[in-house]
Amino acid sequence: MIQVEVAYALPKEQVVRVVEGEPGMTVQEAIERSGILDLHPEIDLAKTKVGVFGKASKLDAVLYPGDRVEIYRPLIADPKEARKKRAAKGKPLRKGGGR
Repeated sequence: MIQVEVAYALPKEQVVRVVEGEPGMTVQEAIERSGILDLHPEIDLAKTKVGVFGKASKLDAVLYPGDRVEIYRPLIADPKEARKKRAAKGKPLRKGGGR
């Protein structure tokens, strides 16, 4: 048997569950065994991004002892759009191309 952690964090709550399974257990199997989907039915694994130790992963990825599976929340704002808005509030570009 192997043990892994499954984590899901909300702004005011973090759920971390230790899950045991057979060697060859996948990310999806660990998430399903964790019970987090029952606690948070808004999680749709068909759409939700997941990772292992902060690196994006697929649901069929095989886990190793001690791995930490993370269920990511959707982004509230598009990072590119947020950067554009911050830049638009900044200083205007100087003419002449100098420093």
